[in-house]
Amino acid sequence: EVEEIVPTGSLDPDTIHLPGIYVHRVIQGEHEKRIEQRTVRQREAL
Repeated sequence: EVEEIVPTGSLDPDTIHLPGIYVHRVIQGEHEKRIEQRTVRQREAL
């Protein structure tokens, strides 16, 4: 999962560290990235 798809050749393969033996293909999905919202509890009255 990535935040941004970059053009082929933009990344130096020598700086990428992942077990490539397990990577068969990379695809760009058409899913909508939902915005995460921070939720916090309100302070309790003293």
